[in-house]
Amino acid sequence: MRIVQRLTRGEARVVDLTTQLGLAQSTVSKHLACLRDCGLVDYRAEGRQSFYALTRPELMDLLASAEHLLTVTGHAVVLCPDDDDQPAAPARDSSGRTAELDHTAVP
Repeated sequence: MRIVQRLTRGEARVVDLTTQLGLAQSTVSKHLACLRDCGLVDYRAEGRQSFYALTRPELMDLLASAEHLLTVTGHAVVLCPDDDDQPAAPARDSSGRTAELDHTAVP
């Protein structure tokens, strides 16, 4: 989260992120690789340096909405039920039919 938030202010190198966020280089690199795999972050090379930036700035709008939802619900939102005995209710489309979810797609 902190890496994404920092990148909303503009591109940064790994060294910038480690210094500004107080994280280990291996941690920053690992998270940047994950964010790149998801298509949320990309980089440009300049000489021997890589500058990372968000590819989807609207991500911060989504995260802000999620934080607002948690605030107004008193953090009562449960993303994954703890009760393994009860299956989660199927997702429904606008007509009320059960919707198929593609868990591999990234918007």
